Amino acid sequence: MTYKERLTQGLPGVRDTIAAAAARSGRDPDAVTLVAVTKAHPLEAVEAALDSGLQELGENRVEELQWKAEALVGTAVRWHMVGHVQRRKVPILAGLPKLVHSIDSMRLAQRFSSVAVASGQPFRVLLQANTSGEGTKGGFSRDELVEAIHEIVELPSLEVRGLMTMAPLTDDEAVLRSTFRRLREVHETLKSTSAYEADQLSMGMTNDYQIAIEEGSTMVRIGTALFGARQR
Repeated sequence: MTYKERLTQGLPGVRDTIAAAAARSGRDPDAVTLVAVTKAHPLEAVEAALDSGLQELGENRVEELQWKAEALVGTAVRWHMVGHVQRRKVPILAGLPKLVHSIDSMRLAQRFSSVAVASGQPFRVLLQANTSGEGTKGGFSRDELVEAIHEIVELPSLEVRGLMTMAPLTDDEAVLRSTFRRLREVHETLKSTSAYEADQLSMGMTNDYQIAIEEGSTMVRIGTALFGARQR
């Protein structure tokens, strides 16, 4: 099956699910951004996404985002960096992504800021919070964010747009809801205690995005439901 065929079959259902979940939470479906994650799929997937009207596209590896962005200069793609970024690779991203979802430490935030200042290319970012409690997941704890947010929002050429989290890979709805609800609660706490004025919550992937939307997500990261299993 071609990527165009996959999207023809799958995209309407994803959009309908987003709309239904948004309605259940009393929100406009247009308030939820669909980020189509093309990681580990070839350029044909990106081209099919563009042909299907998808412009917000996500990658989780710096080098892959770089070469795809270079191959598609002049197109309508708005790139999202959704994976972990090593500090030494931050300069590669200067001027490339619309949004970086995965600022998971103060040191990384400072590195993005210094690269942005040096390159003259500001970064828009989300701060990654570990709200699942899993030791294998990266990100700030709630207390770390509350303590550090004043310093982070003052970093030059770094625009904090919101928060991101990753839920456990489980079918347990209660676990998923609590993970997403905690991120929303952290978001609300930060807004009440600091100069944090962000409005984005990036949470929800193929297996849990409707629950994430019901719990307040404004941005879902969907790959498998649109493009099928990754090729590598």
